[in-house]
Amino acid sequence: MLFPPLAPETRDGLERVLRLIDRLFPIPRRFRPALPKDVAALSKLLTSARAERPASYLSRPQARSAYLRYFLPWNLYRLCRLLPSLPLPLAPYGAVTDLGAGPLTLPLALWLSRPDLRSMPLEFRCVDKAGAMLDAGKALFTALAGADAPWQVKAVRAAIDAPLAGGKAALVSALNVFNERDASGYDRASFAAFARTSAGILKRRASQNGAVLAVEPGVPKSGAFIALVRRALLEQGYAPILPCPHYERCPLPEDKWCHFAFDTADAPAPLKSLAEAALIPKARATLSFLLAAPPPHESPEEKERKPGGKTGGKTESAAVRIISDPFPVSTGGGRYGRYGCSAQGLVLLIGGKGDMQSPALGFGALVEAAFKGRDPKTGALLAAAR
Repeated sequence: MLFPPLAPETRDGLERVLRLIDRLFPIPRRFRPALPKDVAALSKLLTSARAERPASYLSRPQARSAYLRYFLPWNLYRLCRLLPSLPLPLAPYGAVTDLGAGPLTLPLALWLSRPDLRSMPLEFRCVDKAGAMLDAGKALFTALAGADAPWQVKAVRAAIDAPLAGGKAALVSALNVFNERDASGYDRASFAAFARTSAGILKRRASQNGAVLAVEPGVPKSGAFIALVRRALLEQGYAPILPCPHYERCPLPEDKWCHFAFDTADAPAPLKSLAEAALIPKARATLSFLLAAPPPHESPEEKERKPGGKTGGKTESAAVRIISDPFPVSTGGGRYGRYGCSAQGLVLLIGGKGDMQSPALGFGALVEAAFKGRDPKTGALLAAAR
């Protein structure tokens, strides 16, 4: 399961993070009533008013407090739903380079959601230009994990493309980093060039067998960016591990984007209450992501799946990753569909409403599907889930 519900221990840890934030970064009582308004104002700066956002926007105490109390916990929640499913190439004394680390979101989320890694000696190089947020994150991580934790966390105040000491890393990550770039004036060629540059930054910092992880908001621009980064990494010799079930070209048309959504029923209640007070309630969380690495030594059959390889002729079934909500299809008769991604292209799975709403066919599910022609409207392969 790609986005399992939070483990009880992880949920308890998230609630503890909220308490630690209040203890480490207290708000004077007279300013507390304004917190929802501050969250809403910061949300606007991060979305519709991105072009108006000053470079030092988090230097203001109100903005920094809103980020730590709202955006950081929600980012932790999203990652805690994702990280348990990822095959991260981490071994004792390995290194992680986290670009645009902010308040150490990745180390915090890994500590919360991957108890299997807590006893492993690891080095985290957390890179960001905002020193105040790095310091806040380090204080929070120390309070959460304890001073004797085996993880060595280094805060590096630098741009993400600056030369770094310490060598290459087993994992290079960029979480909600490229979304901060205002791309409203980009044409397609410029946007693709930006994605190629970004992919190069990630890959250059990874060790020979290292992986790169990019996570962005589940909105059209971010999904398109992740698809372009995927293409650039393929051209540079990397292969997608997740969420893609194949190495082929992304089959999504330009008016769609790869993203995943899941309900937030297990998110901490105080966090959901703050979202409602700020008038940005979150019944669901969304994200777009890519985990990529050098391809393994392939068998001849596996090589056929790579770009430029053989297609193997007509394929009657394939692994399909679910990438949409269920929706009524035009054939009527109470039939519903979900879009999916496969090595053969875009897939439209069709079935009864109950079948399409089953958790087994939820966002991110990987299913084996048998093809039955093509949808005349979209050109997608028609399939029934097995």
